[in-house]
Amino acid sequence: MRRKTVAVRILAALVAGATLLGLGACGGKSGTAQQAGAGNQILFGGDGGSPTFIRNFNPFSTSKRIGINFIYEPLEVVNSLDGTSTPFLASGHKVVDPKTVEFQIRDGVKWSDGKPFSAQDVVFTFNLVKKDVALDSLGVWQHISSLEASGSKVTFHFKNNDVPAVSIVSQQNIVPEHVWKGVKDPLKWTNENPVGTGPYKLGTFAPNQYTLVKNKDYWQAEKVAADTIVLPASNKQLDLVNKKYDWAYSFINNVDKTWVGADKQHNHYWFPPGGTVSLYPNLTKAPFNDANFRKGLSYALDRTKIAKDAEEGYVDGATQTGLILPNHDKWVNESIPDKGRITQDEAKSLEYFGKAGYKKQGDQLVDSTGKQLELNITVPSGYTDWLRGVQTMQGQLTKLGIAVKLTQPQPAAYTQAQNNGDYDLLVSSFGGTGSVFQDYNGLLNSEFAVPVGQSANANFERYKNPKADDLLAQLKQAADEKSQKAIVDQLQQIVYDDVPVIGLFYGGLWGLFSTRNYTGWPSKDDPYTSPSTWTQSVLMVVTHIKKA
Repeated sequence: MRRKTVAVRILAALVAGATLLGLGACGGKSGTAQQAGAGNQILFGGDGGSPTFIRNFNPFSTSKRIGINFIYEPLEVVNSLDGTSTPFLASGHKVVDPKTVEFQIRDGVKWSDGKPFSAQDVVFTFNLVKKDVALDSLGVWQHISSLEASGSKVTFHFKNNDVPAVSIVSQQNIVPEHVWKGVKDPLKWTNENPVGTGPYKLGTFAPNQYTLVKNKDYWQAEKVAADTIVLPASNKQLDLVNKKYDWAYSFINNVDKTWVGADKQHNHYWFPPGGTVSLYPNLTKAPFNDANFRKGLSYALDRTKIAKDAEEGYVDGATQTGLILPNHDKWVNESIPDKGRITQDEAKSLEYFGKAGYKKQGDQLVDSTGKQLELNITVPSGYTDWLRGVQTMQGQLTKLGIAVKLTQPQPAAYTQAQNNGDYDLLVSSFGGTGSVFQDYNGLLNSEFAVPVGQSANANFERYKNPKADDLLAQLKQAADEKSQKAIVDQLQQIVYDDVPVIGLFYGGLWGLFSTRNYTGWPSKDDPYTSPSTWTQSVLMVVTHIKKA
């Protein structure tokens, strides 16, 4: 069972952001999912992980359904692997000047209730998310000063010269003004009958399975091969094979034997790195607000062993710079040893713990009163690979003399704890947006560091550093890669030296595909989009695949 590793769309990415993902299989009304491909449908394993579904299709909610990304569309879809974009509700954009961008809104698009889509819906959506920071999961209003529509054009005015802003605002899902203008609480509304512009509409809904049906009036309906997407709720990985799923997102044990081995002709997978799974310290609490304490934790860990135990060798241990390697090789700060990889070093760990007020006494690490250091690490229930990694980490810390307790809430409760800062140490992930700026912005920007008890969209550790904020502001305005590199070098140094989070291993994007019924899935040889199932990349997939 897995979550998205990318985080938070800035997430989530921010991910890690903000939505959590488990992977499920069977669970129709009769208790078994429909067979893959039957009746020109896709059996999709990307929205399970809990025994039942809640009918929530609010694209702004933290407990929304993953199927939302088949229903709503952004102006452009950004490939989180390389940052390239594909026009959707906008047919293109023009940078008027460094502070102004103009999007040409696509003609002939209809909402799924038959009403026309317009540039005014775009303006309405952005003004809606301006009203409450919790609605603004992408942080678009960190960049926008104002916007207006003129005919079929929407013009954005940015607060400053802002290179990354075009990509960020283009990813905002657009909602219909005629539906949402009367909603009193846009964050809490469950939106049970969603109206979108996307390739699919909500079909049937039951607590253990729902369907999405093709939107016949979709503006590029001719590119959509499947009439129905079936989304069962379950947490049984074996059903991915037994029920012959077409498309799934799941960490799966011994993938070559269990998935590929079941149908070597048709079953394929692609696991590119998509974020950095990390140990998040709650920086509002002692002793986690002490950088020396965080360094003590960092040097206590054998990341290679943690990664191997967690992910069976599918991914590597993470660096302590916040970069995803090899994706970000060109950004590496060469002055940081070994590209920021931290090797387990008990002596260094104890040295930093000593600076934080802890010392080894017998077989225990104790504070000044002689009390053993006790840690509580929160990891979501059902994420078996993360749990294996955390258990390895628990053993390494225990060996150093630290008492470690694991707390395993259900995914919804975990998300709430993460967003509200209700934890001591928590395993989460960040990065994987396709933009180094967005990855660092979601991790470090103090604008996201709302008080504990309020829901954060990013920077869940509540990191505040004026130098980091200043560097992020500079990076927004840096137009050439040489200038950008100099700034990114400094951001890496901050993450390496100050340890706002402790990088553990890279989170794989666990894409599983069958070519039995459909071909054209994303792959290492054709990386036209990410294999993630909880992001807008699904729009690229369903308009790309063909019937076999």
